[in-house]
Amino acid sequence: MLNLLLLAIGIFLLLKGANYLIDGSIALAKRLGVSELFIGLTIVAFGTSAPELAVSIQAAVKGSGIAIGNVLGSNIANVALVLGASALIRNIKVSKSTMRSEIPFVILISLATGVLLLNDGFVISRYEGIVLLCFFIIFIDYVYGMAKKDIFNKETVVESKVENILEKNIALAWLATLGGMAGVVFGGEMVVKSGIVLAKTFGVSETLIGVTVVAVGTSLPELVTSIVAGIKKQADLAVGNIVGSNIFNLLVVLGISSLVSPIKADRPVTQDIIFTIATVTILPFLAGKKRTLGRFSGVILLAIYVLYLCMSVIAK
Repeated sequence: MLNLLLLAIGIFLLLKGANYLIDGSIALAKRLGVSELFIGLTIVAFGTSAPELAVSIQAAVKGSGIAIGNVLGSNIANVALVLGASALIRNIKVSKSTMRSEIPFVILISLATGVLLLNDGFVISRYEGIVLLCFFIIFIDYVYGMAKKDIFNKETVVESKVENILEKNIALAWLATLGGMAGVVFGGEMVVKSGIVLAKTFGVSETLIGVTVVAVGTSLPELVTSIVAGIKKQADLAVGNIVGSNIFNLLVVLGISSLVSPIKADRPVTQDIIFTIATVTILPFLAGKKRTLGRFSGVILLAIYVLYLCMSVIAK
């Protein structure tokens, strides 16, 4: 009964937190004069990736090999499950800059990470971690340039009328954003922990729990945030959240974890590497010339995720 209550509280925190996170982020974008895509790629993405960072650093400190699998599994879930579910609910328009710059960058670093893992027996050394963090510096330079361009463009247009209290008070906007982020992260953690206990109560195997409840659990912040952003017709936030989160996972989570201690996968992850690269590579083709992920694209992405889960269970 207690776990059912915790599950309900966790879901409530996820939903309310996502609402505040999106509303606060939109207000911040307007007050700071940057695009919602920029906010999605940075503040929202890095915040919703907090669970992956915490899990992976703890694993590296303890000498556990789950860090790599956690990141790869989360990135697959972000694209195939999160974007798939979001597109199924509402068509997602992908911006030109995302198609031209951000998605190719994710493909590049996914390939680079895959090469590093396959070249050294599924190990990320400290040196390779530094390489990943250097890639992240390149990304930060890119988003800094994006912010400067956004601010310049804002200064050349007529200011829009302030619409709500969050836009009037930047401190409240930050409070809503950070508070919503905390609600999403802690709510997701509560859902995962109570979900594991309930699954074991009903006799579900640990393997199945690992590739479903735990794997999906670390992507719950991105899932709920992107779905809420889609419902609120904030496509740039939804896509930026996923793209930025995948970049953060591969470059910062793996980079910092390997600096703490060289990390080695606790199982062969060739299959995970292939799915990580394939899911992001297929996005431009699914979006097409109209740069839109529709319901058909959502079905394909969700089918890919179901295939990944089934192959993961069989492989184990």
